[in-house]
Amino acid sequence: MTLFLIVLLAALVFEYINGFHDAANAIATVVSTKVLTPRQAIALAAFFNLVGALLGTAVAKTISEGLVDANVVTMATLVAALTGAIIWNLFTWWLGLPSSSSHALVGGLCGAAIATASNNWGVLIWSETIKGKHVGLWPKVVLPMFTSPLVGFVLGAALMFLLYALLRKATPRFVNRWFGKAQILSACFMGLSHGKNDAQKTMGIIALALFTGTQAGAFDQLPSWLHFLHTPQLEIERWVMVTCALVMAAGTAGGGWRIIKTMGHKMVKLQPVHGFAAETTAATIIIGASAAGIPLSTTHVISTSIMGVGATKRFSAVKWGVVSRIVWAWVLTLPVTGLIGYGTCRLLHAFGL
Repeated sequence: MTLFLIVLLAALVFEYINGFHDAANAIATVVSTKVLTPRQAIALAAFFNLVGALLGTAVAKTISEGLVDANVVTMATLVAALTGAIIWNLFTWWLGLPSSSSHALVGGLCGAAIATASNNWGVLIWSETIKGKHVGLWPKVVLPMFTSPLVGFVLGAALMFLLYALLRKATPRFVNRWFGKAQILSACFMGLSHGKNDAQKTMGIIALALFTGTQAGAFDQLPSWLHFLHTPQLEIERWVMVTCALVMAAGTAGGGWRIIKTMGHKMVKLQPVHGFAAETTAATIIIGASAAGIPLSTTHVISTSIMGVGATKRFSAVKWGVVSRIVWAWVLTLPVTGLIGYGTCRLLHAFGL
């Protein structure tokens, strides 16, 4: 029971960090274009993160049963996985780099699962069909990791070119005034999509912890009022959804100013029409991925959408030096968190946990 409480606490800490680490995903552009003040933008993002987190469980189910063999997962596995994700998120936040919380959690989980299984890589689900659904690391994580940034860049550029064509006779004053209002809607859409995808990842981890604890008999001696902890099937309980939604909203309300500065100011100079195009593109992609149960990196998608939109002004408008630092953070996320998760799990085993 003690280890379960540690897992629950670590999961909620990760969810809170995810909220302020990825707050920039929803509000960086609307802040940089001065459509909303930082305080207004954070309040908006927090509310729509909360709403989005309560809309579905497809991504949570992928995390809980579609990436690693749930039967080998222990509480120590989950503690190690969350440790890897938390350390990486805090490190990249300190550097102001918009890395992927999703891939940090997946990397930590995979590394910890391999350590739990005594270096048996067979515990990783690469690609298979479970309950009629195609799951595994390849279709749900690896392939989207490469395709979603490309799609974000291309669609962001395409939407911006379309807007240029439609607005070629409009005055700059009209464009800024109209898209200043439209960008509030796109920021709401972005916040909703982020909550719908990102908050569910922690739900999946807590569901795994409840299932593992039930299988191990950790909850057998608990009083009747804690009966809700018994989870004989891998299900996403309503209390788990509400708790994760509230914690992510609280984290978002905490802000993430270092990353907001990188995404909203350092990559490319944005105006309201560019912010609208980038947010609309990214949110549409993320909503589609959430429906398919794909734990997508919202960071990757919004970042490349901003790049695509910025490149339509002129290719040199994007500060590619800053972009290269972001890409390196993306590349390193899975292997580094995997190693941290693996090492932490082995350390816990060494201490008899």
